[in-house]
This record gives sequence, structure tokens and C-alpha cells, in this order.
Amino acid sequence: MANRFEQFAAPGVRRLAPYVPGKPPEQLERELGITGSIKLASNENPLGPGPHARAALAAALAGVGMYPDGSGHVLRARLAAKHKVSIGQVTLGNGSNDVLVLLAGTFLTPEHEAVYSQYAFAVYPIAVQASGAKAIIAAANPADHRMPLGHDPAAILAAIGPRTRIVFLANPNNPTGTWLTGPELEELVRGIPPEVIVVLDEAYHEYSAGMGVPDGTTLQSQFPNLVVARTFSKAFGLAGLRVGYTLSHPDIADLLNRVRQPFNVSVVGLAAAAAALDDGEHVEATLALNRRGLARLREGLAALGLAVLPSAANFLLCDLHRPAAPVSDALLRRGVIVRPVVNYGLPNHLRISTGTAEQNERVLAAMAAALAEGA
Repeated sequence: MANRFEQFAAPGVRRLAPYVPGKPPEQLERELGITGSIKLASNENPLGPGPHARAALAAALAGVGMYPDGSGHVLRARLAAKHKVSIGQVTLGNGSNDVLVLLAGTFLTPEHEAVYSQYAFAVYPIAVQASGAKAIIAAANPADHRMPLGHDPAAILAAIGPRTRIVFLANPNNPTGTWLTGPELEELVRGIPPEVIVVLDEAYHEYSAGMGVPDGTTLQSQFPNLVVARTFSKAFGLAGLRVGYTLSHPDIADLLNRVRQPFNVSVVGLAAAAAALDDGEHVEATLALNRRGLARLREGLAALGLAVLPSAANFLLCDLHRPAAPVSDALLRRGVIVRPVVNYGLPNHLRISTGTAEQNERVLAAMAAALAEGA
């Protein structure tokens, strides 16, 4: 049915398709009448929050009748100390998605362009289109590259023009898991004009840091136009609380805070995120579990004859060499939720998050059964 109010919406919004998140287990169980399903679709931490964050959550419940500190001073101060920057360089968001949209809303207009790679995170095109700006998509690496389907720095630089205002980069990239090395990243950022805002999305930094992926914050003193986005949703296990942040030049942070919604991070989110920064043991346990999970899934999927891309995150992108939708449906019937990525232009691929050892074995067994039945 036609939307009677569509003609009154902003042009970018009229053509916008909303972000579709991974299917929740409770929805799958309602639809199929099953129980005991698992979700390895949204790159969540299977361990959830650590003990420090859980204790802070419990204590913060007493304050939910009041508005949170709109400036998020305590968390921003903790983050500033962690990253050795001033508090004026930290901007908080309702998850890192929020700060990505905030950056687009701050710097993009219908007169501007934004550049991102062919298989970049789905929020980038949504944020760009909603702003009315034009998206310029740089071709990704070919499938036989050492980083298949990953960012091609030369293509990104070639896509930048006089109207470019933002370049979005994810390192490592979602949904491919691929990454740029330190020299590659520095050369790319150096080649981007200083009047172009470079948004470096490091949502998976905690996972990738031990795999040779560079820390973008080390480049910020050289490049004032570089904004680094991080999140508490992944390795810290706080996806449901929605806490993210950016580190940027104070002048960029000042602009972001002019349009940032007041109270965009909740009382419990602020408390749990600050406490999670002290949860080093929990993060280390998470990283160890992820290393084992990546190795097991890679081994098991390869044994099934499937191609798996390199990954420095907490998921693998798997090439089935056939349409992925029937396989995904067969997995759903077995109570296993993974992520089809046809919306990224990858109809033969599935993205599979690492889980607990038991969950990883279950998804491999379900995949073997789905393939055997010809799904």
C-alpha cells in the first residue's frame, strides 16, 4: 500500500530502505514453533557483560528515575584517560551506529558526497542517503585478493572528488572481516584531502588488535580530520545497552555535540560502560574464546568445502558457492540463526558470528545437514 505521507518526506528518506537487524531467537521460535534456538548473526559477545559491568548495572538501577548526566562526564573522562586525549575529544553515542549517523548529519548536505567501499557496513549508505548527500561507492578488492572483497585504497582515493565531505572506513570491515595493515591505512589517510572527514570505524578493535590490525587513534595527532569510532557492543558485551563513542579533534567534537541528542546514553549504559573499562580479565576471556571460535569455524567450514574469508573480527564471511538463502532457511529450521548478506550484494555468502564452543559445534552440524539435504 502506498504511503500517503511519502510525498512530504525529505527526498533521501523517500528512497530509504531501513536497516534490517538479525532475526531475534524469540521471533524465530514464534514463527516455527521451536525452542532452544541460537543466534550467531549479529556479532554479539556470547559471554555477555563481565562481572564489573553487571555489578555497575545493578547499582545503577536505583537511578533510572532520573535523567542521565547529559554530558556523560564520568565515562568521557575514563575514555579520555584510556586514550590519552582530552575529554573534549570524546563524543558519546547510543551505540556506534548513533555516532556514524551523527557524523553524517553534521557534515553532509545534498551538496556533498560521501565515499565508502563496495561491501562496507550497511549503516553508511543509510546515513548518507538520509542526509540527502550522494554516495560514491569504491570498488572492493577482487575475490582472489589476499583480502578478498576488502577495501581497495587506490579505488577509495580515486573516488574522492571536490564535493566529497566524508570517507567512511571500517577496519576491520563488516561484513567481510578483512582489514588494512598499518602502512596501508596511514598511506590512505595521508592521501585524503584535509578538508574531508575520515571516519574510521573500529567497532571490532579489541578483537583485531592482536591480529596485526592498526590502532587508528595513533594517527590522529598527524591527521586532525581523522575521527575514530568505537563501541562497547562487541568485546565488552554491552550490545543491548547501546554505548559507543568517537575520538576526534576538539573542533570536530564541538560540532558533533551541537547536534547530539541530549541524554543519548542511559543511566545504566553510562555506568556499565565505565565499569567495563576495568574488566580486563573478561575482555581477555572474550578474546581467547573468539580465537578458538574462529579457528574451529574456519576448520569446520573448510571441511565442508566452503570458502572462508580472512577475518580479524568475531565473525567469518563464508562463501557457499551457491545461493545462500535456501541454506539460511534450512539453518533456521534447525534453530540456528546466521546472517545472510544479500543486502550487501553477496547472495552466495553467510556471515557467521563466533559463539561458545557448543554453539560453534551446533552451527557446523546444522550447516553439514543443510548442505547434505541440498539446501
